[in-house]
Amino acid sequence: MTSPDWRPRMVALDIDGTLVDHLGIMPDEVHAAVRRIVGAGVPVVLATGRSWHGTQPVFDHLSLPYGPAVSSNGAVIVEYPPLAVRRQVTFDPTDVIKKVTQMAPEALIAVEEVGRGYRMTGAFPEGDLTGEMTIESPADLSSRPVTRVIIRDPERSDAEFVELAQELGLHGVSYFIGYSAWLDIAPEAVDKSTALADIATAWGIDARDVLALGDGRNDIEMLAWAGRGVALGEAPDEVRAAADHVTSDFLAGGTVEELGRWF
Repeated sequence: MTSPDWRPRMVALDIDGTLVDHLGIMPDEVHAAVRRIVGAGVPVVLATGRSWHGTQPVFDHLSLPYGPAVSSNGAVIVEYPPLAVRRQVTFDPTDVIKKVTQMAPEALIAVEEVGRGYRMTGAFPEGDLTGEMTIESPADLSSRPVTRVIIRDPERSDAEFVELAQELGLHGVSYFIGYSAWLDIAPEAVDKSTALADIATAWGIDARDVLALGDGRNDIEMLAWAGRGVALGEAPDEVRAAADHVTSDFLAGGTVEELGRWF
């Protein structure tokens, strides 16, 4: 429970479903709410599953001052502008890719090339990924360490992807299941909270003084870590359970409602 006199010293914000809608559009009210935080001199840190290539347009649209941003579910921290990769955690994707090709041969697989785009086994649905796209074999995708592996199958539901993740028996990595047919696999013990903790420590800010907003399963650790973790109303049950508070749905103004409490 947040005390009556509590005020955030840092604000961590997910992007999709928290700052922008499913079409990638940010409501003017959300933009204005974030700009009020910046105007108050409180640092805003974007924390997203997007690659940096997909994060930068949101950073630019918000006109955030020079500072860090968390992308790739915590595997990448950049300083911007100008761009400097501050932290990049990688892992060997060989075992994961081998298991996926055996158990879900119809699934699409992609690995991230930080700051550039993706290498993938086949074309993803339009709008899923941004940047340079290169088609490669599973063996080539496994040829060097990566920050994350993405598994995508438009024919499967998110519930089926939960089952797939369990069947894969993923060890030595972290994984995050999206809303629909999306599985993000990251280095072990890496998530948004670990990256945000690194940033907060560098600024001398305690986790108890952080406000975090998110709506997806990849936000669970972040919401549990922050002093005040807030889930959007449409978040899955397990995300809502990890939060200190549940605000309204995004389209009903939930992000603006929560940020307006403090700024």
